[in-house]
Amino acid sequence: MHWIDGCIFILYMLIMLGVGFFFLKKNQNSDDYFVGGRNMSSWHVGLSVVATDVGGGFSIGLGGLGFVMGISGSWMLFTGLIGAWLSAVLLIPKIAEMNDRFQLLTFPQVFGKHYGPKVALLAGLISLIGYTGFSSSQILAGAKLASASFPALDLTTALIIMGVIAVVYTVMGGMKAVIYTDTIQWILLMSGLIFIAIPMAYFAIGGYETIIYSVKPELLSLTNFEWSQLFNWAITIIPIWFVGMTLYQRIFSCKSKKDAQKAWFIAGLFEWPIMAFMGVLLGLFAKVAADQGMFTDLGFVTSKGLDPEMGLPLLLSHILPVGLMGVMMSAYFSAILSTADSCLMAASGNLTTDVFGKLLKQKSHQSVLKYSQLFTLLIGAFAIVLAMSMENVLELMLLSYSFMVSGLLVPILGLLFWKRVSSKAAIAAMILGGGTTVSLELFKVALPFNINANLFGILAALVVFIIITLTDNNSIEIKQTNGKN
Repeated sequence: MHWIDGCIFILYMLIMLGVGFFFLKKNQNSDDYFVGGRNMSSWHVGLSVVATDVGGGFSIGLGGLGFVMGISGSWMLFTGLIGAWLSAVLLIPKIAEMNDRFQLLTFPQVFGKHYGPKVALLAGLISLIGYTGFSSSQILAGAKLASASFPALDLTTALIIMGVIAVVYTVMGGMKAVIYTDTIQWILLMSGLIFIAIPMAYFAIGGYETIIYSVKPELLSLTNFEWSQLFNWAITIIPIWFVGMTLYQRIFSCKSKKDAQKAWFIAGLFEWPIMAFMGVLLGLFAKVAADQGMFTDLGFVTSKGLDPEMGLPLLLSHILPVGLMGVMMSAYFSAILSTADSCLMAASGNLTTDVFGKLLKQKSHQSVLKYSQLFTLLIGAFAIVLAMSMENVLELMLLSYSFMVSGLLVPILGLLFWKRVSSKAAIAAMILGGGTTVSLELFKVALPFNINANLFGILAALVVFIIITLTDNNSIEIKQTNGKN
């Protein structure tokens, strides 16, 4: 990378750190740090939601799907659209009502008000583990992009640099810094893709005629997928809109229920079709470029043997001129940071409020704020170490998703639709659901039709939840699921 591009990139990172430092002085308590003072607008929150959900991991992961599957890979984010709109209609009205009454900070606190403190603690631990893994996936995505952009930079060094930048400004700024920087980062990424990356890549590889000649016809079709693959995306991604800690924090950050619903509708449309098709198209362009020999200087004569997730950053590094390269790299790094910071905030919120909440209850607002920042730092450091042991961004992301979904989905559905409340049923569903999925994944059990293990975890959780709720003598029947036992 040219020194001018490097300077642009460094300047961008300094600006992000500056935003974090600015809000370091503004945050006075946990409400400011974790839910942005509860007065954020729908557009800020909506852009922050899509920046968090799509972010850098899916940006790099989508490029990998486009490289392998072509434009059919866009269907992965269609499940994000469905999840966003379903949760806007079914989840937000209930959760916004609970938040108005209890001034919540985290997702597990919702469980605490409905099922009791033991359920909240377990939910906090599950969410903490899941979001720590998800933070790692984003740091890994940033490192892959950095090592492809800066040939002299090895992956381990890139991991440390990206991790430190993400952790430091998140520790300082809290949720307001996260949401405001997410807005800036998402606008930068969208502008970079629409006006720079896609048109320049399209012409660099020779345009439509070259694409048609170079790739197999199925890569240009929207039906190049197995039904089980689409089902696996749906069973993994749609439910995360009901159990994602980062999303609950943003619901709590909104001014009202209507603002939150509007934010979710905005986020869904940005996920699909806008971001979905831009991501896979760039991945497809990268495959064409590799097969033309554009990456021969790096030892890749064709696309064979090239990591699909490295194709997109390699393409950008070869086609963008001085100046624009720095802008585009900043755009992609911004997307990665927008997800990494949100996941760190989620995990920190779980640790501060749900795990150590009782111990910190008697502390002053400033003391709790300091502990929150310390926990964010420690989780970030662990996420960096974890990222060093992983290779595939999308695999790590979806595994983290699956772990949380299989453990937490059934209890939240019980909160929304079931008239009986049993803490025993919720705990059993969390343990059996998450345990089933993790066991099937760890032991690499061959499942019928290649269906994701997450489905079996959810079904196991559902069965045990229903049985225990109906047989638990201590379960309570309520006329309205209004957040009270």
